[in-house]
Amino acid sequence: MKTFEELGVAEPLLQAIREMGYEVPMPVQEEVIPLLLGNDNDVIALAQTGTGKTAAYGLPILQTTDRIRKQPQTLILCPTRELCLQIAGDLSDYSKYADDLKILPVYGGSSIDSQIKSLKKGVHIIVATPGRLLDLMNRKTVDLTAIGNVILDEADEMLNMGFSDSINAILAEVPPARNMLLFSATMPQEIARITKKYMRDPKEIVIGRKNEGNANIRHIYYLVHARDKYLALKRLVDYYPNVYGIVFCRTRKETQEIADKLIQDGYNADSLHGELSQMQRDYVMQKFRIRNLQILVATDVAARGLDVDDLTHIFHYGLPDETESYTHRSGRTGRAGKTGISIAICHIKEKRKLRDIAKIINKTFEKGTLPTGKDICEKQLVNLVDQIEKVKVNEDEIASLMPAVFRKLEWLEKEDIIKRLISLEFNRMIDYYRDADEIETVDESPSRRNDDKDDRKSHDNPRRRKTEDGYRRFFLNFGKADGLYPNQLIELINRCVPGKVPIGRIELHDNFSFFEVEKGEAQRVMDLMNSYEVEGRSISVEPAEDRNDKKNDRYDDRPKKRNAPFASPRKYGGDGFRRPPAAGYKKRKPAGRR
Repeated sequence: MKTFEELGVAEPLLQAIREMGYEVPMPVQEEVIPLLLGNDNDVIALAQTGTGKTAAYGLPILQTTDRIRKQPQTLILCPTRELCLQIAGDLSDYSKYADDLKILPVYGGSSIDSQIKSLKKGVHIIVATPGRLLDLMNRKTVDLTAIGNVILDEADEMLNMGFSDSINAILAEVPPARNMLLFSATMPQEIARITKKYMRDPKEIVIGRKNEGNANIRHIYYLVHARDKYLALKRLVDYYPNVYGIVFCRTRKETQEIADKLIQDGYNADSLHGELSQMQRDYVMQKFRIRNLQILVATDVAARGLDVDDLTHIFHYGLPDETESYTHRSGRTGRAGKTGISIAICHIKEKRKLRDIAKIINKTFEKGTLPTGKDICEKQLVNLVDQIEKVKVNEDEIASLMPAVFRKLEWLEKEDIIKRLISLEFNRMIDYYRDADEIETVDESPSRRNDDKDDRKSHDNPRRRKTEDGYRRFFLNFGKADGLYPNQLIELINRCVPGKVPIGRIELHDNFSFFEVEKGEAQRVMDLMNSYEVEGRSISVEPAEDRNDKKNDRYDDRPKKRNAPFASPRKYGGDGFRRPPAAGYKKRKPAGRR
């Protein structure tokens, strides 16, 4: 294994990274640093999050920057505000001893005027989210003519969030003679198209295998009935007393409900989802980063770009629709050579999806057995004893207090003191698990073959899936080929239907989609959405149970590539999300009116 010196890293950078605890290069750093220190090297690096990617590209671009020339020479694109700030912070740490090197994070949610002022003063490296950078480009306030390096960090996440058009618009404005580095955890087809269009004979570096999960992560699944999912989560959190992790949920509603239940049950938890303001979001994330929270309950979209070290567990409160989402979720633990645990809490209908994920990421999922109440109490007790053994005793500080303590407890034997200490700490948990019923296990034996057939039918024909209690399921005549993804579908509903509409499960297909809304809002949603059109195409929403195979065949046969109205670039909120342009929506005239 080479050292950083042998890779060609200069002394001012070496001094900074030594102080940060960097000793030997990680595999991705050993591969990428020499390439970026050279010229005309385009690189595709497939590596999981937490493998040292920022230093892999950060050290060579810092070293090759011409500090005398006050023009942007490197452009780093990333999907979210949080990741933008994280990268800019890391680069500032690496360049601690490199004088006069200016790094500017450019993102939505902060003053664009202050960012314009910084650009006018002169910067060397821009770290940006696509939405805000496009805004600056449209205002003619950012100069990309001297860009020599373009880095796409978490490229697959940017594409999942609908940034494809923005990336194309930005790359069209940078000089063709530049190095380009694309980092991605997975390799979807859209990334392959970008590499073919903008990269010149790129060198491909794969750390692990394509689409493969981190080797330091154990993947465990627990199969329970849907009604027992929260109880299963609660037991698992209790079984790992030092847990520091994220619980991923599919919807904002479910996220808030699970967080509220955990808080009510005495856990140090909070929620992170799209209905929070940016101030609330920053507050929650700061609490989580400094470990004032043990458990963060989040949606996939809200947690994108959340870069937190030393997470011990990732909990999947239901599996995501996309395998890439599972890879990104689980990749937040087991970072920088440490181990982590990814736990999926599934019901029987998700078993096939679990097999598909395991096959794609080339990992074996261990089947877990939920701990009993006795197991949990024993684990918690051992943890308490460990803490007592390792606690630092401040002899000088407590010396004056101890005589009063000894007098108060002198009538008790040592065994009595220990018993009282344990009871003080554990009476609530002992009482809870003494009265709690054991969670019923789900049978996976061959005798379930007929049930599995039903599950396969449900998987292959989504119209047969059971709708969540209290919700109604609808068909929509737009799909992924139209640029429609979950955030765009939610936005479409919100634009057509005034007020807050509780939205449940979303299923996206190439040419059509299914979504669920609360029963009390179902008729209003259907009536209002059917009175609108997008880019001249009428919106068609109808109850899923009214659909038949022949009706869907009509949509299945439509071309997969066509005009995608929902992929048109527009800044969405303050974080660089995009939505279809407002001009594209218009009310349909009622029949008979001229």
